[in-house]
Amino acid sequence: MSGRFDADGFRAAYDKVMGKWAAERETVLVPTPYGTAYVNVCGPRDAPPLLLLPGGGGATSASWYAQAAELARTRRVYAVDLPGAPGRSEVPADRRPRTAADLCDWLQALLDGLGAGPVTDLGGHSYGAWIAVHFALRSPGRVRRLFLLDPTQCFAGFKAAYLLHALPMLLRPAPRRTRSFLEWETAGARLDDDWLRLQEAATGFPSVKPVTGPRPTPQALRGLDVPVLLLVAANSRTHDPHEVAARAGALLPRADVEVVPDVSHHALPHAAPPDLGRRLSGFLSD
Repeated sequence: MSGRFDADGFRAAYDKVMGKWAAERETVLVPTPYGTAYVNVCGPRDAPPLLLLPGGGGATSASWYAQAAELARTRRVYAVDLPGAPGRSEVPADRRPRTAADLCDWLQALLDGLGAGPVTDLGGHSYGAWIAVHFALRSPGRVRRLFLLDPTQCFAGFKAAYLLHALPMLLRPAPRRTRSFLEWETAGARLDDDWLRLQEAATGFPSVKPVTGPRPTPQALRGLDVPVLLLVAANSRTHDPHEVAARAGALLPRADVEVVPDVSHHALPHAAPPDLGRRLSGFLSD
C-alpha cells in the first residue's frame, strides 16, 4: 500500500478510535486566525476547563481516548486536533502557523472561542507539550496548572537513533513504515489495533509544514511560575528520559517530575499505565 492519502479511510479510522471515549462527547468548530479548529468536548459544562494537545506526526485528539473519562469526571475537557496536522481541523495553506508565537496566538484564539474563561488547565503530549510550554511562558496568567507527558524539544534534543529510524517513514511515507517505526519505538508493547490503524491511515495526510523552533531557554523555564506535572516515559527512545527529568527538575521552579516505568514515548497517552488518568486528575485537583 502506498502513502497516498485515503480521506474516507482516515475519517473511518478516526471515528472508530473516538468511539472508545468512555464519556459523552460532542464536537465543536472554533474559528481562529489559522483556520477552523475541530474540538472534541466532554465533561460537566460547569466544570473547570482543561485543554488537551496531542503529539505531532499522526497523533490526533483521538489519542486521549483512554484518559478522557477519568479527566471528564472533574473537568470540562477540550481535546483539539492541531492546526495543519492529521485530524479534522482545517487550515488554509496561506494561513498556516509558522512560528511558536503563531501557535500561541492560535491557542489563545481557541480558548477565547471556546469560552474557556480567563484561566485554564493545560495538558500536552510530545509536540503538544512543546506548544503548551511555549503558551504557558507567553501567557502565564492564562494557565492554572500544566501537565506534560514526555515533552519533546523542551529539555533535551532527539536521540540520533530515533531520527534515523524515523527517516524512512519521512522520506517515503507508507502505512507499513509508520507501523514499523511505532513498533520499534514502543519495543513490542501491546498497542491498540484501532489506534495503530489510525496512525497508518494518517500516512500521506495533506498537512502543512509543522512549526519547529529552538527549545525554551533555561532563563525562561526558570521563570515558569505555575504548577507543572512532568511525566517522562522511562522507555522512551525519543530522547534520554533521565536527562529530561534532571534538566526539568533543575529548571522548573514548581515542578513535580516523575519517570514513569514500563512505558515508551509513543505509547502515551493511550497505552499508558492504568492509573495515569487518576494521577493527572489528582494533580489538577490539588
